[in-house]
This record gives sequence, structure tokens and C-alpha cells, in this order.
Amino acid sequence: MAGTGTLTPPLFVAMASYASWLVLFLFGHMRDFYRKKIWGGRAAKKDKEGYAAIRQDYEDFYTRRMYYRIHDTFNRPICSAPDSWIDVMERTPVDGQKPLQLTGGSQRCLNLGSYNYLGFAAQDPYCTPRVEGVLDQLGWASAAPRSDGGTTPRHAELERLVAEFLGKEAAITCGMGFATNSAFIPLLAGKGTLIVSDALNHASIVAGVRGAGARVKVFDHNDPAHLEAVLRTAIAEGQPRTSRPWKKIIVIIEGIYSMEGELARLPEIVAIKKKYKAYLYLDEAHSVGALGAGGRGVCEQLGVDTADVDVMMGTFTKSFGSCGGYIAGSAELVQYLRCQCPAHLYASAMSPPAVEMVISALHVIQGADGSTRGQDKIMQLRDNANYFRRRLLELGYNVLGDWDSPVMPIMLFNPAKLPGISRYMLHRGIAIVVVGFPATPLLTARMRVCISASHSRQDLDYALEVFADVVQRCHLKYCDESTAARHIKAFQARQLLVQA
Repeated sequence: MAGTGTLTPPLFVAMASYASWLVLFLFGHMRDFYRKKIWGGRAAKKDKEGYAAIRQDYEDFYTRRMYYRIHDTFNRPICSAPDSWIDVMERTPVDGQKPLQLTGGSQRCLNLGSYNYLGFAAQDPYCTPRVEGVLDQLGWASAAPRSDGGTTPRHAELERLVAEFLGKEAAITCGMGFATNSAFIPLLAGKGTLIVSDALNHASIVAGVRGAGARVKVFDHNDPAHLEAVLRTAIAEGQPRTSRPWKKIIVIIEGIYSMEGELARLPEIVAIKKKYKAYLYLDEAHSVGALGAGGRGVCEQLGVDTADVDVMMGTFTKSFGSCGGYIAGSAELVQYLRCQCPAHLYASAMSPPAVEMVISALHVIQGADGSTRGQDKIMQLRDNANYFRRRLLELGYNVLGDWDSPVMPIMLFNPAKLPGISRYMLHRGIAIVVVGFPATPLLTARMRVCISASHSRQDLDYALEVFADVVQRCHLKYCDESTAARHIKAFQARQLLVQA
């Protein structure tokens, strides 16, 4: 499905962005020159003899002369549950390279930065009492790996429920979402294996692929045609030097891309992987629980049978309000991972209360609590996401991603706007995430909105009032009225088709 935004900045914006970085770069080096040659000081001191520098020169320069100017816009601590509204802890203003200090105060802000898609991360009438009960019974932590005394009946129940929820034979859980990719992927690939990875896959996937020792090829982001071209060429050429056939080919994609808000073009990719006899690894960290009529993720959303996805990965840190992750697949695959994965054999198991939180959330989503709250949350999330996206387009924002996606990156392009927008939003009581270089390419700075089912229409309307002010103050109107109307009309036509 077509997205609603573009990554290409207007020419004037691109030139202004390069100019702002050039000014920072030149003045930063001039200050370093005077500090080193004229005033002396710490910069003139050489590294300890015989030791390598802790940071490389360019990294040190970027950190001192660029990052520290705006580091108050990142890593803001909170002192409340990540509900629709949160308490953001106040810190001292930026003062050179001095660390920011907590003042002891806090500010109440509308939370548009957390992955609390279904609202389970805060107090819940069904989940919270059950979590407290397991805490009393099984304690704070397992204090052991799963393979060495860390498995409780609740762990086994969770894995059974996850497999059943996704329509798979079995599942295995991991105590950390990032490690679910970085620790399990190396077990699926090795010498003689080809991994074909989306160009914008998450850092955890990149870490796992690097640790696999397999050959890696990258295809253009969410582009099935280029994926097929890469597969065709790789199969025709075979392994490097020997030209032998690949032992195994694995295609790795995400359900929702967290920095783009786009849904994977799963039906086309599944057709290609079948054509070329490849395996498909699907990361549903952001899509499971948030998409589909029953919250089962991008497969349910796009009408793809989960039997066509060989390895289904997801995390419990978003829609389920807990921690950890899972791998779901065939019984043979899961048994192999249990016997081989260091994250299962040596890392601490998920804490029993965290496990119970996921089990309880699954009960609510599937209606096992005797209510329709789960379905109501899923519908509320979708309605909130589409309402907010439509209003942002009408305001003139360039919003990336697809309809129904709760992740909405809003393009700023010029990185010089990051600190001003972030600080102004905080001043107006909006907690927002801003992302710039080096996390994104230089000209694709953005802020990111994450919508939750816990947001009321009043909450969203208040946020939109602030966004309407910001789009004028910061000259962020990159989407004209005709383009916005075309996207909205296409969405409305799709809705009518679905209802019919």
C-alpha cells in the first residue's frame, strides 16, 4: 500500500540544511584550533602514551561540537507510568559540555513518544492484579537462565499462548527484545547461507546478521521488485569463489518499520520467497498487537497466512506493556533454538511478573477476560492513528508511513529545527521524539509520533492544536492541499471497499 509521505526535501530546504551543518563544522574546527594552539587546555594534551584514544577524532568532534548543543532534547527521563500522560523530569539547561542535572521538579506532558500502543503499560483492571499475584507467588525475578532453573509454569504457558495466537506450532521467549534478533539470527544462518535484508532493518537485525557469519545482500527498502532482482542474481551466481549453490537463503523484513511507519509489502514478498525457495524471517516488534482485527499483526492485516512466514519474531515491549521477545515457528525450529541459543541457555529468564503481564494482555486481546476491551482497544488504536494522520496531512505535514500504522514520522529535513521544535513541544506539554543524524541520513531529520489506544480524542485534539502552531512557526508545511486530499480520498475509498 502506498505511503503518505516522502523522504525527498525541497531544494531550498536541502541547501539550507547543508549550510547549517557547514557553519557548525567550520566554527567547531576553528574553536578547536584556538583551544589547541593558542589557549592550550585539555585539547592540547596528548593521549596517554601507549593507549589508543577511547573515541575516534570525528566521533569526538561530533559529540563535543554538535551533539552537546542539543543533548537536552534526547534521553529525557520520566517519573511515571508511560500512560497517555506522563511526568517528564526537569533538568538544568544546556551549559557547554556539562552533564544535565535533575532539578527535582517534573512537568506533566501528553505522551506521544512511547510504544504503549494498546495502553497496557499503565494500570489495568485485569492485568495489574494478576501481575501482583504472580509477584507474591514467584517473586521479582527468575534469577536463573531458562535452561537452569529459570523456567516456571507461567513461562511455558506464555509460549503456548504465543504460538496459538500466531497460528504456529511452538514459540520460545527471550528476556530482551533486542537480543531476540541479535542472539537468534546467528543460529539460523552461517557459512554457505545468504541473508537478504531490507535496507532499513532495525539495528538489532543488523547486529544479528553481522554475528551470523553468512553472506549478506541488501535490497531497497520495502521494494519487492528489487528483492526479486537480488535473489535472481544471487542464485544465478552462487557462492563467491566456488559458485556452489547457496545452502540456504533467508529474507529478513519488518512488519512496521519503526523509523518510517510503513507496513511491509508482505503479500508480494511472500510470493517472491516461495518462487525462489527462500525462508522468510518477519520482525513484528511494532506490528503484533497493533495491527489486524484481532491484533495478530501484519499477516492478519494484509491477509497473509502465517504458515507462509517461516520465522515470526516479535517483542512484548510495545503492545503488551512488558519486556522481552519471542520467536515462533515450527516445533523443530523452536527445539533447535532451545538447545543452541545463548540467550536461552545462559541469560536470565523473563521475570515472572513480566511473563504474567504478557499472558494477561493476551487474555484481554482475545476476550478471555470475558469482555470486549481487547477488541475495543485495537479499534481505538486504529481510529486514533488514522484520525491523527489525516489531521496532520490537512495541516500540511509530510507524514511518512501507511494508514492504520500507529507510528508516524513527521519530516523536518533540516536538523537545525530539531532542538527548537523539541523544546517548544516540551514547553507546550507535549512529549515528542526527535531523530536526526547519525541515526538518520543528514537530510532526513524527523520527529516521530506514536499513537496509543489510551489517547482520548480530547488528547489528540490538544496535540493537534500545538502541531498547528508549530507548522507555522517552524515552516514545516511540506505537503500541499491537493496531495493531502489525494491521500485522504484514497484512504476513504479503501475504507468503503473494506466495509463492502
